[in-house]
Amino acid sequence: MLDPDELLTWYTRLNLTLQARSVVDRIRSTGPARRVDGGRRNVSGHYPSRKMGVTIQFESHRVELAAIYEMEHDDFVWEFYDQPPAIKLDYLSTGGRRLGVMHTPDFFVLRREAAGWEEWKTEEELVRLAERNPNRYRRDAEGGWICLPGERHAKELGLYYRVRSSLEINWTFQRNLQFLDDYFRSESSLVSDDALQRVLALARAAPGLSLENLFTATQGSITRDEIYALIAEDKVYVDLYAAPLAEPCKVAIFASQSPQQGAVQRLSPFSPSHTVTSCPLSVGCVLIWDGATWNVINIGETTVSLLRDDRTLAEVPIGVLETLVKEGRVNWSQPAALDGENNPTLKILSGASVNALRTANRRAELVKGNASGSSHKAVSSRTLRRWKAASRQAQEGYGNAFVELLPHTQRRGNRAAKLPVPTQTLMQRFIAEDYETSKQKSKLASWIALKLACEREGLVAPSYRTFRLAVAHRPPHDRILKRQGRRAAYAREAFYWYLEQTTPRHGDRPFEIAHIDHTQLDVELVSSDAGVNLGRPWMTLFSDAFSRRILAVYVTFDAPSYRSCMMVMRECVRRHARLPQIIVVDNGADFRSTYFETLLARYECTKKVRPAAAPRFGSVCERIFGVANSRFIHNLRGNTQIMQCTRQVTTAVNPKNLAVWNLPDLCERLAEFAYEIYDTTLHPSLGQSPREAFERGFALTGHRLQQIIPYNREFLVLTLPAPKRSTVRVQPGRGVMINYLYYWSEAFRNPEVERKPVAVRYEPFDAGTAYAFVDGQWVECHSELYTIFRGRSEKELKLASRELLKSRQNYTRQFSINARGLAEFLQSVEAQEALLTQRLRDREGKETKTMRTNGIVPATSRTPDHSPAELRRDPWKNAIVESIEIYGEF
Repeated sequence: MLDPDELLTWYTRLNLTLQARSVVDRIRSTGPARRVDGGRRNVSGHYPSRKMGVTIQFESHRVELAAIYEMEHDDFVWEFYDQPPAIKLDYLSTGGRRLGVMHTPDFFVLRREAAGWEEWKTEEELVRLAERNPNRYRRDAEGGWICLPGERHAKELGLYYRVRSSLEINWTFQRNLQFLDDYFRSESSLVSDDALQRVLALARAAPGLSLENLFTATQGSITRDEIYALIAEDKVYVDLYAAPLAEPCKVAIFASQSPQQGAVQRLSPFSPSHTVTSCPLSVGCVLIWDGATWNVINIGETTVSLLRDDRTLAEVPIGVLETLVKEGRVNWSQPAALDGENNPTLKILSGASVNALRTANRRAELVKGNASGSSHKAVSSRTLRRWKAASRQAQEGYGNAFVELLPHTQRRGNRAAKLPVPTQTLMQRFIAEDYETSKQKSKLASWIALKLACEREGLVAPSYRTFRLAVAHRPPHDRILKRQGRRAAYAREAFYWYLEQTTPRHGDRPFEIAHIDHTQLDVELVSSDAGVNLGRPWMTLFSDAFSRRILAVYVTFDAPSYRSCMMVMRECVRRHARLPQIIVVDNGADFRSTYFETLLARYECTKKVRPAAAPRFGSVCERIFGVANSRFIHNLRGNTQIMQCTRQVTTAVNPKNLAVWNLPDLCERLAEFAYEIYDTTLHPSLGQSPREAFERGFALTGHRLQQIIPYNREFLVLTLPAPKRSTVRVQPGRGVMINYLYYWSEAFRNPEVERKPVAVRYEPFDAGTAYAFVDGQWVECHSELYTIFRGRSEKELKLASRELLKSRQNYTRQFSINARGLAEFLQSVEAQEALLTQRLRDREGKETKTMRTNGIVPATSRTPDHSPAELRRDPWKNAIVESIEIYGEF
């Protein structure tokens, strides 16, 4: 970011007016004007920007996040701000009425030579908006998009307003930026000078050396991490727009950037040439090379044959031609050809069934005279002559004699509608307005109403069977949407297939994308000591999208909250010593908490929020939940499958009465299932086990050791939540107050610390302990009534506070909670009654955390064999876990 002196110099160089400077200053000094929401189908989130030093919001990870990546790595962009204050756009509606709309652009960008607002949208959305109101969005002469009201507003200030389309995004470049993100964030160089010199020597000896061959030549002496770091640090040149680094056989390495390559990279991002388009080279293509026209007449394994207009023949090596194309010295165009919609032959053949094609093949053999005598006798000579004549006619008309030999049995009979047109129209109207409504009337009731209407209007009424067939021919998604709503219709919604390559939905490597989600397990648990039923536990799952590996699992009785997020991320770091680059979550309150977003920002993790009520976007976790329930939980005593039919449940089969499992034992066996059984079972979508995919992915894409997070005291403290006021003033002799309680540390005796604000954290599972940041280190603090509050969870204190307020509200309206009153209440009989269940649940949870600390749950990728023989011989261990995977965005 610019400091005040650099900002003043930039103002002066651009000659911005005082009004424009005031606008820029206001945007720089205020936060985002609104919190983004991805809507029903967009994946929104936050990106941790090193350039800006804050997290940047994006409303769509297919458009705005791509813009953030580009601006983050564009040397000509000084600063960029998401969701700047709204501006007013004045324009005329299609009806001629003047509109004044307050509009919040996506970004305000400070570039080296200009500053202004930028709005990013998909090309499809821009087309729709331009049709709806051409006075706001329209195409310019060069085929781009403009917003005239926005440009008028910006021009008055000497700034710019640009509409950016998704067509401008180069997805290969985006994919490479994500792939190198870990290396961009490294504080120092990861490569020794000896390794650099050797790689440069290899690149100079063979310009354009493939990355795969470079890996082979340096195997054993230079790691893949070092080579990727050299690319990220620009110490060797790779065109990040040309090929994905995840496919090293397609990536060319150069010792330095050539002048031609540099010219391409220096193109303005607003130039149409910046959008990289690809066109497959094929025979018939026309190449323009140095002003001359060449036709491609052959493509061999090593060379391409070109023929010039003057009949000059040239053989060009494929590598040389690729270099010429990349440098912009050769352009090509495809010859005009009939596409599938305009090609009558292709339309006829694509509409033919397998039996029809088989019949046409037999007829073609007979026409050619190649059939056996018996078959030939079965067809009359007149039929053969008719087929031959049809073949000649098809050859002349379509250029293909085969199409007229296809049988036309599908045209036989009277296939016209039997009902009069007015009856058909009325029936379709009744289906749309009477049957497809939220009343959810039955087909019979709607048909009776239709029959009565036909009798009133003197029309022939359709039969009930005809009415049911007409209903069945309506689009099922639209029918369910109108009758039961969008959530019920989601299961019948058509899949949107991405026909253009963007970025892989599961990433290119392990720990690139991971999912966190919660589910309530289908099993009743009891306490370890008294056997009291404690209900069903919640499981929080942390899974790697690339390898489908379970990174961490956490089980608790508490409903999903920031505490579950904290514990599962701790478990991930304890087991793997790192956190993913991108974490995908749902829109729950626990994932929208300040604590969770601060934790992700601290460790520079990008947060993506999948849309609500769209489970396909979280299919990775949902599928593992299903596997855990069907293969493990549903085989335990006390499982709750029978509760789906509650009217059939008797005392003898009630899961609450059959429960025998406690939380520590369940956690131990669930960890074994997740980290050993599931981890080593063949995954049909991967063709290998999750563990094998995980380890192979690291071997191919680098271990990225610079991302290691030590599982130490500092990490544990930083993952603790902070109170609403993250800094608290130290009170002499009492310490700091956190959640009604005073906490004391000997470090507070320092006179320089007294009455000074310090950062604080509290332990949600032990109300007797908190932490304060004093003199550059975190010190442990204890509650003033430590013996009473020690071991009590934050949730128990909240319940106690609620009960305490409730019990006193009849006596006084002015009642404040203090530590002593809360402690006395916790020791009273009424608190014992109100908090007994929570205390038992917390006690079970503490046993599971003690097990993790003592290493019962393994901290490495391989689990020690401590399972009983019957589990080790589990019959489904080598079975196929999933038969098919259906994903939305991820």
